[in-house]
Amino acid sequence: MKFADLVAIVAEEPVFETGLLLAGPSDAAAARRQLSRWTRTGKVVKLRRGLYALAPPWRRRVPHPFIVANRIVPGSYVTGLAALAYAHAIPEFVPETTSATSGHPQVRRIPLGRFSYRHVREGMHFGYRQLALGDGNEAFVATPEKALLDVVHWHPGGDSEAYLRELRLDYDVLNLERLVEYAHRSGAPKLRRAAGRVRELAASTPPYQVL
Repeated sequence: MKFADLVAIVAEEPVFETGLLLAGPSDAAAARRQLSRWTRTGKVVKLRRGLYALAPPWRRRVPHPFIVANRIVPGSYVTGLAALAYAHAIPEFVPETTSATSGHPQVRRIPLGRFSYRHVREGMHFGYRQLALGDGNEAFVATPEKALLDVVHWHPGGDSEAYLRELRLDYDVLNLERLVEYAHRSGAPKLRRAAGRVRELAASTPPYQVL
């Protein structure tokens, strides 16, 4: 296969798997050698074993960090500060994409960014949906309420009033009833305390004013 043939096959895909190139009669070993060569020359970016993306200027669609995160670890969902920032629930830009997984924690540093994966038990694997991200990208992303609870769960002292204030949450973005529902569903006292404190803070915080 020539590189022009690869571009013709995958240019519209934000990321692609090796199997896409082996759908028809082909030499699997030769295809993998070519991918390795194109990775070394900077034409292709390796995300993990068997998962790649075209490098610019050959790609036609920029892979959104959230879809990259989903594909690196199948079955994961984007959450935490990255999901809160995407929903405009916190004011900061978050350069790292954090995901929840029922598997082992890990961190991936690749040319497309830094991706971390934190463990959640099976009973906490809820509160996410498939979200349209534009340009044909879709990814599994936590609701703002679940993203907040995941942050609290992972952060020591995350249920404290001081920490919750530090987040500078936009309470208008959060569905407080859903937050409390999710906290009780988790069965974790820490998350129930955090949800209660968020409700108190929301009640005592003046609404944001547009200047």
